[in-house]
Amino acid sequence: MGAEFWLSSLGTLGVFLVLFAETGLLIGVFLPGDSLLFTAGMFCSTTATGTVSSGAMSGLHLSLPWVLFAAVAGALTGAQAGFALGRRGGRALLARTGNRHVRRGIARAEELFSRYGYGKAIVLGRFIPVVRTVIHPLAGVLTVPARTFTAWQVVGGLAWSLSVTLAGYALGASVPGVDAYLLPAIAVVVCVSMIPVGLEFWRARRLSEANSGARHRAAVGRDGHRVTDHRGSQPG
Repeated sequence: MGAEFWLSSLGTLGVFLVLFAETGLLIGVFLPGDSLLFTAGMFCSTTATGTVSSGAMSGLHLSLPWVLFAAVAGALTGAQAGFALGRRGGRALLARTGNRHVRRGIARAEELFSRYGYGKAIVLGRFIPVVRTVIHPLAGVLTVPARTFTAWQVVGGLAWSLSVTLAGYALGASVPGVDAYLLPAIAVVVCVSMIPVGLEFWRARRLSEANSGARHRAAVGRDGHRVTDHRGSQPG
């Protein structure tokens, strides 16, 4: 079920329900968070609404303030629910899933936590599909302090839900007939939303390579110093 189904059937309520499930419940791993936010934002603009004359989205117009409220509410309450589930269910909660996509998401989420620490991992995880579904229960499993989790998930939830929704609204308001290119537009926005994550991974990799090179040079220097000391201690 794609974004069109949820919006045409439930409207703004669909935004809340999908985001709550995708960010808080493991069963929401395949729900269309990014595309739903973008599409909902686009159909808040009168330009996009006026160009749709047929299909399930015909005549659909959403209120931008209510869509933003539903998006933020779903993203934040869903994350808190996922955190609570992780606290209660423990590691067994994640171990029970046999879905390979979920397991892959768990592995990536664990990598984020180990590389960036709690705060940055929780924020970055919001922008990565599948990871944003598992990272909140995983934070509960790892017993991340509740205050730390709440503060950072609010930052990440606001940044993700508002930016993608407003991007859809801006595109719908500025490009007449954009609904004809809805799927390519969604793909572009999803890719753009991944840019901060990609830049962060690239920066971390460069830093890791630099540190590795520095350690290698230090080791070579120590070995060379030992050889020099050994040669200098030889009797003449």
